[in-house]
Amino acid sequence: MSLDYGIQLPVQSQSTIYAEAWEADAGPADLVAVARAADRAGFAYVAACDHVAIPRRLADAMSTVWYDPVATLAHLASVTEHVRLLAHVAVVGLRHPLLTAKQYATLDHLSGGRLILGVGAGHVREEFEALGVDFERRGAVLDETLDALRAALGPDEFPSHHGKSFDFEELGQRPRPAQARVPLWVGGSSPAAVRRAALKGDGWLPQGDPRERLPAQIETLRRLRGDGTPLTVGAITEPLYVGAPGWEVGRRTLTGPPEALAESLRAYGAMGVDQIQVRFRCRSRTELTDQMSLFGAEVGPLLGSGS
Repeated sequence: MSLDYGIQLPVQSQSTIYAEAWEADAGPADLVAVARAADRAGFAYVAACDHVAIPRRLADAMSTVWYDPVATLAHLASVTEHVRLLAHVAVVGLRHPLLTAKQYATLDHLSGGRLILGVGAGHVREEFEALGVDFERRGAVLDETLDALRAALGPDEFPSHHGKSFDFEELGQRPRPAQARVPLWVGGSSPAAVRRAALKGDGWLPQGDPRERLPAQIETLRRLRGDGTPLTVGAITEPLYVGAPGWEVGRRTLTGPPEALAESLRAYGAMGVDQIQVRFRCRSRTELTDQMSLFGAEVGPLLGSGS
């Protein structure tokens, strides 16, 4: 099975779990350079996260640096040509689906149909409380929001949806998305998230599943999906470094020549994964873009698909 590869952008989210030290002083020019590098290197997508506000109790771990995904992806759409634009993930339950549809339909229209809308339930209680949204019902609200977004991002200028949380009709929105069907990828690895992806999504974005857990998750997805319709299955790989690093990159990092990295990564395809999200260990923007270029030129072709 061929594998596409995409990347969660640096700088735009700076959780201590994954941010590199150089990102703290980085800014818009660095984001543009990385997005352009992804475009040149055949990456399938660049991704941006979504948090409205981080409570002080979580700020040390999560940081408060979270760029808005719509603004960020729209900016990067204007400086790239081919790479797709992924919200990974938008906490769409924080907003009315007509507002979400307006923002992302416009983004898809302006980018010539490059949007992939990844969605998730969210996990920061204070965000929901500050915005007046019921945190305890976020799963049920997300389920209905997916249905509402199917309508609101579809071809109909006057979409309609009638549900428990949202009810609308005879309200027109243009521009419409450039795509006939905007892909909706569901993020999360809980049983509820996997079920949601199988029943309502066009794709699945796992969150932190190690390799050994993925086969069982994918089997569950396929079983719940049932009808055999296409579902893009994702995975987040271990950190990568192409070549032999001259510095300490961490014991979990996959390193080595392109052939060795490709052999390791092809195991994801053998499990039934369609796209991998990669992250490179790096000490600077230049080292990151160099790694991305090497990966695109020397590892990507060995995965069976470069974009």
